[in-house]
Amino acid sequence: MKETTAKRREKQREAKPEKQPEKGPEPQDVEMPEEDASAAGKPHKELDTLTLEDIKEHVKQIEKAVSGKEPRFVLRALRALPSTSSRLNPNVLHKAVSGFFTSHAEGRDFLLSFLEEPMDTEGEVPFRPRTGKAAAAPLLPEVEAYLQLLLVVYLTNNKRYAEAQKVSDELLQKISSQNRRALDLVAAKCYYYHSRVYEFLSKLDIVRSFLHARLRTATLRHDADGQATLLNLLLRNYLQYSLYDQAEKLVSKSVFPELANNNEWARYLYYTGRIKAIQLEYSEARRTLTNALRKAPQHTAVGFKQTVHKLLIVVELLLGEIPDRLQFRQPSLKRSLMPYFLLTQAVRMGNLAKFNQALEEFGEKFQTDGTYTLIIRLRHNVIKTGVRMISLSYSRISLADIAQKLQLDSPEDAEFIVAKAIRDGVIEASINHEKGYVQSKETIDIYGTREPQLAFHQRISFCLDIHNMSVKAMRFPPKSYNKDLESAEERREREQQDLEFAKEMAEDDDDSFP
Repeated sequence: MKETTAKRREKQREAKPEKQPEKGPEPQDVEMPEEDASAAGKPHKELDTLTLEDIKEHVKQIEKAVSGKEPRFVLRALRALPSTSSRLNPNVLHKAVSGFFTSHAEGRDFLLSFLEEPMDTEGEVPFRPRTGKAAAAPLLPEVEAYLQLLLVVYLTNNKRYAEAQKVSDELLQKISSQNRRALDLVAAKCYYYHSRVYEFLSKLDIVRSFLHARLRTATLRHDADGQATLLNLLLRNYLQYSLYDQAEKLVSKSVFPELANNNEWARYLYYTGRIKAIQLEYSEARRTLTNALRKAPQHTAVGFKQTVHKLLIVVELLLGEIPDRLQFRQPSLKRSLMPYFLLTQAVRMGNLAKFNQALEEFGEKFQTDGTYTLIIRLRHNVIKTGVRMISLSYSRISLADIAQKLQLDSPEDAEFIVAKAIRDGVIEASINHEKGYVQSKETIDIYGTREPQLAFHQRISFCLDIHNMSVKAMRFPPKSYNKDLESAEERREREQQDLEFAKEMAEDDDDSFP
């Protein structure tokens, strides 16, 4: 037995060095020989070809939408814009502009002036999507706007904002002179990137009057997509400069279109939540921010969801509620919400020193997030929580001890704070001013109060809101209501057959009698 075990150990030792290269990385596979260097360029060319084919397909979808008066085909092309924009380069854009702008030399030269000349490669097939009579025909305004929008997106992604501004200004000038329903969806995207370019240039105040004019036009034309996009851009414009009163007036005097897509709804609800939070309407702010998270995409838009969660946490703390701990443990939110987690712990414990420490350590981050002014208001909530915990822990405690525990300057300050907490209904207690102590009253059965009723009312309202929004969001196939109904000709034939059958029955009845 000893010999067999020794042999097994020797075999295991011999096998170990053979397994080591399999576990570790293989650096020799990363270095490509010279033979594969030429093959590395092929996928890049194939990617450009695929991108050009995608652009060609999107143009076909737009032309199909114009000819068939079906805006949903334009929506398909615009949904693929993020993936298409990530693959754009000067070579692709140069070929696309040269291939489609065959009858409009002036517009083609203007767009090509913002692109570098592509390198000539031998054996490359030229991109000619328009040939024959189609090459001489003028380009549709929708297609022209889409191609110019691709250039604006490319210049913006490459941080060439001054050039993007020139192209975007010229594009919006063209769109403003058109009145075509098929152009509405493309125009909405153009408005978004136009405002985005001016935001990068720190010139948002310049574009505000233009957005107002376009919103008025979109409202008169019943352009739901343009109206939703422009309303959100104007709200973002106002909030960028902290013009909350103007933003509130815009929200109160305009109606957000019900037919807007979920992304625009999510943005609108977030901006409305910010306005309501600044104006001390915390319950309404929480409702709109919760709906914004529900409307947001489930697996993407991580940055948007992080921003909404930060504001929602502060609003819930201002309402005197503690956010759910699971909210801070989500992988996509854990790192960004860490300062707010420390802030929540300070508020939950009523620890003013910990609150001031978090405010001092993460003050710059809170200012960047735009929540600093709201967090400053939390100081009073921290003190109220501390007073509530002291009231639950002690049946009688001196004002000097309360001042020491809450780190206040004097017992007089503690007396004022406790008096306000009693008036607000935070604690049930009485103050003995002569002897300088606070006497807590006996705890009341909470089920004998209205608090359970209010909690149930809040939950029922929440469920009813979800039901109503789900019903509004339901979609049905077009013209499916009359699918099972018969046409006029079929009804006439059926009535004729019934009449003939009735005559035959009457004749049979007459024949049966002698």
